[in-house]
Amino acid sequence: MTTTSILRSDITGLILAGGRGQRMGGRDKGLQRLADRPLAAHVIERLRPQVGALLISANRNLDAYAAFGADVVSDETQDFAGPLAGMLAGLRAARTEYVLTVPCDSPYLPTDLGVRLSAALDVSDGRDVSPGIPAARPLAAYAATAQGPHPVFALLHRSLADDLAATLRAGEHRVRAWLARHKAVQVNFGDERPFYNVNTLDDLHTDSPRAR
Repeated sequence: MTTTSILRSDITGLILAGGRGQRMGGRDKGLQRLADRPLAAHVIERLRPQVGALLISANRNLDAYAAFGADVVSDETQDFAGPLAGMLAGLRAARTEYVLTVPCDSPYLPTDLGVRLSAALDVSDGRDVSPGIPAARPLAAYAATAQGPHPVFALLHRSLADDLAATLRAGEHRVRAWLARHKAVQVNFGDERPFYNVNTLDDLHTDSPRAR
């Protein structure tokens, strides 16, 4: 069993639901129904047991998201600036040391995501900054599989907020590029199925691969 000094109570879950939903014809993706429930409800069911508090990043239909029983935060700007903007809103609002981010279109996300990313941050790179002083704990970790990285499935320390704000002001919106600047730890998961994401309306009506 994986153990970590980062407790569930140290983590706020953040569901990223602030996109335009362009591949869904502009529909609010998190509110589209899969198996008779909104996508966001599926995500909450798997994320809530992993965290001490829950936030939803949304830029429209705020009352509908609040009805899920989570606090709702919005981007600082109204231009749908992408997942980094949602991450920033969550980092600003969180009252815990860490924020665990997931997209709203991942209904089968790993139930051990928080534990495994936390364990990765528990391990420093083993170098001493100076004699007798251990290296600092990394500030970010994200998931990956053999099929590639999944950078929006990330665990972030809230101290990253100011740097992220500066990054967005500079015009950088790529999640992987920002994480790379902070030497984020990549954590490999053996199964791609839990990272399946629903991109189109057709995906809501197909036999999606379910995590086991």
